[in-house]
Amino acid sequence: MWVRKLVNIVAVSGLVALAASPARAEDGYDLWLRYAPLAGDAQSRLAGWDATARALSDADHPTTRVAMEELLRGFGQLRGEGREAVPDADGQGASFLFHCEDGSVGRDGAFAVRAAEDRIEIRAGEPVGCLYGSYALLRELSLGVDPATIDIRSAPAMPLRLLNHWDNPDGHVERGYAGRSIFDWWHLPERLDPRMIDYARANASIGINGAVVNNVNARAFMLEPRYIAKLQRLADAWRPYGIRVYLSARFSAPRDVGGLDTADPLDPAVRQWWHDKADEIYAAIPDFGGFLVKANSEGQPGPQDYGRTHAEGANMLAAAIGDRGTVIWRAFVYSAEDETDRARQAFEEFVPLDGEFAENVIVQVKNGPIDFQPREPFHPMFGAMPQTRLMLEVQITKEYLGFASHLAFLAPMWTETLSAETARGGTVAEVVAPAGMAGVANTGSDRNWSGSDFDQANWYAFGRLAWDPSLSSEAIAREWAAQTFTRDEPFLSEVVPMMLGSRETVARYMTPMGLAHLMDTGHHYGPGPWVCDLARPEWNPCYYHRADAQGIGFDRTATGSNALAQYDQEVASQWSDPATMDERYLLWFHHLPWDHRTRRGRPLWDELVHRYDLGVAEVGEMAETWEDLAPFVDEERYRAVSENLAIQMREARWWRDASIAYWQSLNGLPLPVGSRPPERDLEHYRSLTFPEAPGQ
Repeated sequence: MWVRKLVNIVAVSGLVALAASPARAEDGYDLWLRYAPLAGDAQSRLAGWDATARALSDADHPTTRVAMEELLRGFGQLRGEGREAVPDADGQGASFLFHCEDGSVGRDGAFAVRAAEDRIEIRAGEPVGCLYGSYALLRELSLGVDPATIDIRSAPAMPLRLLNHWDNPDGHVERGYAGRSIFDWWHLPERLDPRMIDYARANASIGINGAVVNNVNARAFMLEPRYIAKLQRLADAWRPYGIRVYLSARFSAPRDVGGLDTADPLDPAVRQWWHDKADEIYAAIPDFGGFLVKANSEGQPGPQDYGRTHAEGANMLAAAIGDRGTVIWRAFVYSAEDETDRARQAFEEFVPLDGEFAENVIVQVKNGPIDFQPREPFHPMFGAMPQTRLMLEVQITKEYLGFASHLAFLAPMWTETLSAETARGGTVAEVVAPAGMAGVANTGSDRNWSGSDFDQANWYAFGRLAWDPSLSSEAIAREWAAQTFTRDEPFLSEVVPMMLGSRETVARYMTPMGLAHLMDTGHHYGPGPWVCDLARPEWNPCYYHRADAQGIGFDRTATGSNALAQYDQEVASQWSDPATMDERYLLWFHHLPWDHRTRRGRPLWDELVHRYDLGVAEVGEMAETWEDLAPFVDEERYRAVSENLAIQMREARWWRDASIAYWQSLNGLPLPVGSRPPERDLEHYRSLTFPEAPGQ
């Protein structure tokens, strides 16, 4: 029922703090929020709608105001009226009617948007739902939908939709390929970079509702009062956009900055220190989201240092936070204790603890059992811990997929995981629905935010899939391309298929047929399958490919590490037989002779080379497609993408040639007929070093 309170909104004039940066050439800064003016019939259909809005409830709420301001600004831009819209003088007969206390719609961001006679109604159970409804309406209008036919009802599939920033307080970003950090800790809290508002707008527009603002390899001093004040300034700025601040916490903080001589989670003094610290944070930030913790992995401190379990460590923090927030405990454990198969470690450490974690603890699990490789099977933990909330972690920044210079649209990679049937409680999407989805952010100080224009699509795709994992990769790619570049169908019909195939292309020239972890040491840039002499076995690519004169691949069946047994038997059966399985995962699960006959009838060696060649050829096809699309794209972004595709072609050939040269040094086999030899000898590729590679 409509409430009585009726408040008009002043249009967006004067809202300098909420506006994006001044208009410039198409440099990518505006992301998918460009709202380029519509043309033709689509423009004509907007003519009868005034750029006016009024709220029937919660009109003075900051988020309600932002929802209306965003809608009016975007609507004005779509009509070609610039960044400001002119309101109706008396506020009556508004085209857009907001009701943000409609209990029938639901809460948690749910919304309904519907055209009714001469107005469009945006309804939600709380203001943030109205904000999401505004962005959904603008998205539909941007795609040319007739406003008179608008009828949308939507609710998020997952409660937490978080970006994890691997940003350090000194401005360096670990595995970041888009410049330095967007967080200016040095000048906070006194000065807030206006870019923080544009960042919040972009996240809210795709339903992201939280950000972990610092690296999981955390610094303890970020829990000190001076940093709590900085966090408070960010939280205050982002609150109207429905975004909560989270912090990566170093487990040893009570010892590092608290003056204690231990961080044992069962020590009463340690528990009290965390209680007091949580109270201090929540006094400054009442809606603080909680802590993300990386513990006992890659040298980070954790409860196992004191003979305690992950559950005991997480529950100690959970007790300190109480019902005010959440402890997110990463399941990425990478230690030297288990040398049999790194892929087994997380399952073996966490699954026996099912049911022991507190209610406000979430265990965050990577999409695959190793580490964000170009292709991995879904993690066996999904579905194996029915009494524990599990959260899916994916990597938006492309640590193993060519950094920011290679075009690789990751929505198909993530939908593979989300749609995977665990046989232990449904699909991965269904398993993580009670918790959420986290993405390692790819944002940086580069003007286009993500280092390359097409990497913006991965940020966009993460938000859309975290909101609705049933969306198709094709629909997401089309939405993004139309809003970011152009709505012209000849452009979309070419660029969308190019995007959809791009991740598979990268997997082919880097890690075909289920190979993994072949990158060089430290910087994770370029091929290094010959690295076999590092101190710990699982640091070495040789540990993962197991190639020798007889064959290649990691045997994870019962005759090898038996990691396959960690999956439900129904799932394991699809990968157990090399003669019938999906060969994209073949060498992940099987060590096979070079002359193993593949499903296409080729020997394994010939098939492997074929896929390397195919990946390189497909990069050439992408470059040709982009060249044909020049008339549809502004000169600056066209040139930037072209230059990146040239880099990708050079590096795809490098990956292919260096890998083949190394495999030949082991198996002594000739190349298949018609396949060109590597450009240089193996010693050349082994001699290459890159101390200046970004993101280290």
